[in-house]
Amino acid sequence: MRQLFYAAVLLGTMTFSGCALNKMMQAAEEQAIDVNPNPLELHGDEVAFTVDFTLPSKMLKDGITYTVNPYYVYGDKEIALDAVNFLKSDFPNSDTEPVKTSQDFTFAYEEDMSEKGELVMQGTATIEKNGKSASTDRKAYATGIVTTSQMVIPSYHAAYADHGYNNKEELVPNNVNFYFDQGSSVLKSSELRSEKGKQFNAFIADKNVTRTVTITGTHSPEGPERINSNLSEERAKAIEDYYKRQMRRYDYKGMADSIEFIIKPVIEDWTDFKKALAEYDGISSAEKSEYTNIVNGAGSFEEKEDRLHQLSTYDKVFRDIYPDLRAAKTEVLTVKEKKSDAEISVLAKQVASEEISADTLSLEELMFAASMTPSLEEKATIYEAATKKNDDSPVAHNNYGAVHLELAMNAEGNEMTTLVEQAITQFEISNKKSENAEAYANLATAYAMQGNYEKAYEAASKANEMTLSSENERGLMGVKGALEIMMGEYSEATTSLQNTNESEVNMFNKGLALLLQGNYENAVSTFEEVAGKTSGKGIHSKAHYLAAVSSARLGKESDVISHLGEAVAADADLKAKALSDLEFSNYQANENFRNALK
Repeated sequence: MRQLFYAAVLLGTMTFSGCALNKMMQAAEEQAIDVNPNPLELHGDEVAFTVDFTLPSKMLKDGITYTVNPYYVYGDKEIALDAVNFLKSDFPNSDTEPVKTSQDFTFAYEEDMSEKGELVMQGTATIEKNGKSASTDRKAYATGIVTTSQMVIPSYHAAYADHGYNNKEELVPNNVNFYFDQGSSVLKSSELRSEKGKQFNAFIADKNVTRTVTITGTHSPEGPERINSNLSEERAKAIEDYYKRQMRRYDYKGMADSIEFIIKPVIEDWTDFKKALAEYDGISSAEKSEYTNIVNGAGSFEEKEDRLHQLSTYDKVFRDIYPDLRAAKTEVLTVKEKKSDAEISVLAKQVASEEISADTLSLEELMFAASMTPSLEEKATIYEAATKKNDDSPVAHNNYGAVHLELAMNAEGNEMTTLVEQAITQFEISNKKSENAEAYANLATAYAMQGNYEKAYEAASKANEMTLSSENERGLMGVKGALEIMMGEYSEATTSLQNTNESEVNMFNKGLALLLQGNYENAVSTFEEVAGKTSGKGIHSKAHYLAAVSSARLGKESDVISHLGEAVAADADLKAKALSDLEFSNYQANENFRNALK
């Protein structure tokens, strides 16, 4: 009898559980599931979306778990995503109001995930005690993946470091001081016979190309010097007269007319005295302070000099310091002798071919020659010679690698791969010699060409923390902006691309970043500007195509059709893309749309 009782209870429980499952499955037919965005969208290397679930009130039951299992199905493959479980205990008001919750999902994108894939979901109710379950049919809630972000065009830049050579005119200062007797402006023969006088005379005799001769005449503070207000100027003119006599002697001819003489008389000025006093070790610091207190204090120049006379150390200072203040200080600016650009170019080629010694040119001259030639092959041989001349130069190794990058940009297949690898080797050597922004900027391009975008971005970020020339910084921003689009960082990409050079690639990528950021109006104007500057297949057709995409997101039908017409006229291959592109899903049945793609 007892066994019959338990059997009856068990049968009743099973019957009740089965009834509860059936009711839950019936209620599940009324559940609302919204996917955003729909279609799904690719950003960076993953597809991210949010699902909003709404279950009818009274659907959840005690002791039964309701699970929604999402899958992305494409071709003969599928990806199972994280299941979402619903327990009545988690929703205490579920008997009187609908159950609402949201869940974020992501999955890694694979190239064979066609736009015809589907996000499907299946609900399953499971009795906790016995594991008995029932499931709904699988149902599609989103179709395909929008892959507009993949239209980014990689941006490459070869960053050459400054060669360090100045081929412009440079002025070299040559300085000599001549000293005079107290109260006199006569240039002493002893000064001219001295070693400095002989060197000065030899300098004039060499007929160095000279731009200016600046002569500063000075006097010492005491009365006999001070009262002759013309003394400083006369001392300066004494040197000028001597210089001009020597020019006539050495037959300067027309060269003399191009030399400007500048006379600077210094009168009643304590600057030189204070400097000489600071360097003088003949008196103590306390005694020096007596002089500086007077000089820096109140009173006229004459009054201050009279007070200096009263100091106990004045005679010593007068004897040791004052004579050097009675001078004519001469600075001659001569033009630095340099090889012509043409001469450097010829010699560099000879150095590279080992026809002449590498010592014929400085490292800077050699790298300057490489920068002048338009031939990448010549650049490569000259920069290679530069690395041999000075293997410790980070600039030589970086620039040798930069040439390989430029060559790789114009190569394909195995040749490109080899050139990029060789470039990376040079950049790594450059950084080992001394870390530098140019090498890191170039590594960003090299890694991007290898498809290693994460490593490329790390290198670009490192370069961005360092100092680059304005040209290289703009180039780096183009590389960085393209990488940021690939990573799904559209705001950062927009900022980077606003600070780059306006190449066709960079402008196109800027438009794409604006589009993906949701700034459709500015995206359209940017694409139209790019299209106006280009023609034919390539960037021109793609710019019109993405202008059509931006217009579609704005709901501007006529602009969609107009830009698509321009796009397919330039590149017929875009017809098939447009017909299957989910960006235009709302226009597929539009007759004008389909006519534009015929």
